Order: sequence, then C-alpha cells, then structure tokens
Amino acid sequence: MSDYYNAFEISPVPAPGPDAVPPEPFRGIYGMPAFVTIPTTDLAGSADFWVRGLGFFELFSIPGTLVHLRRWAFQDVLLVAAPNAVERPPAMSVSFACVLGQLDGLAEACRALRPESVEGPRDTPWNTRDVEVITPENARVVLTAAKPFDPESQEARNLADMGITAPEPIGADHGTHA
Repeated sequence: MSDYYNAFEISPVPAPGPDAVPPEPFRGIYGMPAFVTIPTTDLAGSADFWVRGLGFFELFSIPGTLVHLRRWAFQDVLLVAAPNAVERPPAMSVSFACVLGQLDGLAEACRALRPESVEGPRDTPWNTRDVEVITPENARVVLTAAKPFDPESQEARNLADMGITAPEPIGADHGTHA
C-alpha cells in the first residue's frame, strides 16, 4: 500500500494536460512556507530579467536593498543587494512550476535577454519537461512543467518503481489522508 495520494487541491499548479492554464499571478500577502533569497550586485538589472524573462512580477521593494518577486502563490524570490555576487552558477538549483504551454515562451524571453542563459527544454524520467536558466546573478533556475500522465509510458513505470502510482481523479476521497 502506498502512503501517497492526489493532493492537487492544495496547490496552485493545475493538473497537467495540453490545455492546462496557468493560474493568475498571486498578489496576496501570506506567510511564505518557503522562498529563495538571491544576492545580486545589480538589483534593477536582476529584477528586470526575472520580470521580463522568467515571468515574475514585483510584489514590493525596498529601494537599493530588496526586491520581492512572485509568479504564482508560493513562488517567491527575494533579490537582495550584495556587494559580492557568485561568479559562476552553483550546483544547487531552484525549480518553479509552469504549464507546458508556457515553457517555450519563457525560454525565448530569457534567450532574448541573455542568449547563452537557457538550456532545454528537456524531458525527465519523472514525467516533466524542464528548461534551465542561468540568471544574471548566476542563480540556476529550472522552469518545470508536468507532462500529461500516460500510464503506459516509461515515466509511469519509473514512478511506479518509486512507489508512486497513477494519480487518482481530482476530487477523489482521501479517507484518513485529508
């Protein structure tokens, strides 16, 4: 028996599919369960890339100190002014969910701003399509979109080998899990 169950209803990420529509940018103020803090020597330049390339918006800023960016609910980034920035991308990355229909446009927007900043898209063994972007401050950002689930695919077999079985229909009763 698996302890996993479908809990898409708690996430702003829509169920995967060719017609999945991304949620609207979320402008509410909430206690952030997780966020990324990225130091930059060029606060305005970095914010411009994140907004025009990666599709974030400026929630608020403290001039010369911090810019709080967001896309969907729970996709928060704090750009902070720092005298020293990382000279090369770290091994670590941060991933932000997208829908398949957004990936090509976001990749092209980033390439238009920084031609050598984008790798992909590439398909993963866990049923996503990913685009990797190196931002002006050398953050490694992965834009990831779930592909429609095909129970006969190698990806489905990979997930089943990890104990993750085909998703239940959205809205299914979760019994004692909920």
